Order: sequence, then C-alpha cells, then structure tokens
Amino acid sequence: MIRSFDGKMPRIADAAFIAESALVVGDVEIGEYSSVWPGAVIRGDVDSIKIGHHVHVQDNSVIHNDQPLVIGDNILIGHCAIVHCKRVGSNVLIGNNCTILDGAEIGDECIIGSNAMVTEGMKVPDGSFVVGVPAQIKKRVTDEQMARLARGIESYTNKSQKYKSEGF
Repeated sequence: MIRSFDGKMPRIADAAFIAESALVVGDVEIGEYSSVWPGAVIRGDVDSIKIGHHVHVQDNSVIHNDQPLVIGDNILIGHCAIVHCKRVGSNVLIGNNCTILDGAEIGDECIIGSNAMVTEGMKVPDGSFVVGVPAQIKKRVTDEQMARLARGIESYTNKSQKYKSEGF
C-alpha cells in the first residue's frame, strides 16, 4: 500500500517492487531495483526517508525516523529489522531482527549481525563487522563476506523483478 501523508506522496522508481501488503507512506523516496517485501513499513510521516537503488527491505521490517534518514545503495535489510537512525551507507547488510536506534550512522561496507542493537548515536565506521546487544565492532568485514552480500543483493534484485513481472 502506498499512501500520501500530510500532502507528501512517496516517490518510487519504476523498477522498484513494493509488495501489496507493505506500507510506504509520506515523504519517502525509493530508488531503482529496490524492493519492499510483505509486512514491511516505511513511514516518512515525521521527516524524509531516502532509499537508494538495489535496497531490499525484507518482510516485517520497519523504517521510520525523527530526522532525515538516508539509506545508500546495495543493501539488504533482513527480516524484522528496525531502522530508526540517521544514515546507512552503501553495500551494507543489516541482519534479521536488528535494531538501529536514533541518530546512529552506519558506514559503507558494513555487516550488522542478526539481533544486534546499534545504540543511539553510535557511529559505525566503514568496513565494520558489528554484533551484540549493545552492538560492538568485532572486526573488519572480509572480502568473502562482501562477495556473499553482493550475491544476496543480486538474488533479491532478480527475485523482486520476478515478483513484479508476475503482478505481486
């Protein structure tokens, strides 16, 4: 479902896929070949949310904010994640059930492990592998991890285009 709020209508690229049971509302921009899967909510009712290309928001995730939020390109946001922060860089994996809190900033080429809780205002540097509650930087992301992420993004891009072509 795509809805206007307070006079602001989401701007969604032609090649993006939005599942019928997802909700995208308000001041939201979604780039080419991105996808929003069933049950996901992207709510730009307080401030703007800008999502780049090849960003895949998996089932039941929530993206909301109290300040402008910019999400880069080539990102997997896992099932049931909560993204309520300031910035997510490009080439990032946000694992299943992650919580990213107000004012946090995630750099480029990062992996945020499943169930991690990135605390308010945390700044995660480029290339970080982050896990835990509260989240801690454990090591640098490896080339193999980045290659696996790229394959996952490509898989979700292909899958979303198939769903789109079949009328979902």
